[in-house]
Amino acid sequence: MRPELRRCRMAEGCMMALRYGMVFFNLLFWLGGCGVLGVGVWLSVTQGNFATLSSSLPSLSAANLLIAVGTIIMVIGCLGCVGAVKESRPLLLTFFILLLIIFFLEILFIMLFFIYQDEIDHYAQRDLKKGLQLFGTEGNVGLTNAWMIVQTDFRCCGVTNHTDWFEVYNATRVPDSCCLEYSDNCGLDNPGTWWTAPCYERVKDWLNDNLVALWIFALCTALTQILGLVFSMTMFCQTVKVETFYA
Repeated sequence: MRPELRRCRMAEGCMMALRYGMVFFNLLFWLGGCGVLGVGVWLSVTQGNFATLSSSLPSLSAANLLIAVGTIIMVIGCLGCVGAVKESRPLLLTFFILLLIIFFLEILFIMLFFIYQDEIDHYAQRDLKKGLQLFGTEGNVGLTNAWMIVQTDFRCCGVTNHTDWFEVYNATRVPDSCCLEYSDNCGLDNPGTWWTAPCYERVKDWLNDNLVALWIFALCTALTQILGLVFSMTMFCQTVKVETFYA
């Protein structure tokens, strides 16, 4: 067998292996995006009145975030899958660039979060307290329900303490979701019947308790993205070599 023919068959074998690997990877990627999108749509339909706690970012709800992330994952996965099947250099390169941009943005976001953690804490608490002023008002059913669910599930009251609600009501009272035992107008009773733990700290404690799971998820996500980058660039380079060989 001539060396040129042997190299040709080796190149074709490598290309086939890369193609199958790339298609399999992006199929999983695309299916994952479908799952995330489906959960987002389900939350939007079944929990339409559950929105965000933020007054400045009213569209930043769990459902909207999942829908946006799922759509992006599906589009990128589709690009990679079609690019692998058709061995299209433009699609493979587009897939690589998009995935690389997202990867760098994630790293940048994590770095900025740790650098400006104190400033983020301060801004978040201020924004959440501002959002309390909209509690129970017309057109803010989502924010109202969100606060009721958070205070009930985390057994807390207010952003930093239960007195945050005094400024909202201009009186010594809290929402009924702050009560140790829920009942209508229980927020008018004495403070001994209310949760006193701050919701902001309770949520932060919950995140810290689940920090290992969050880091595992982040590392798995990063590893998946790195594999996608390696697969796409390797296949792109192999496609260039094959076309150069036949030229």
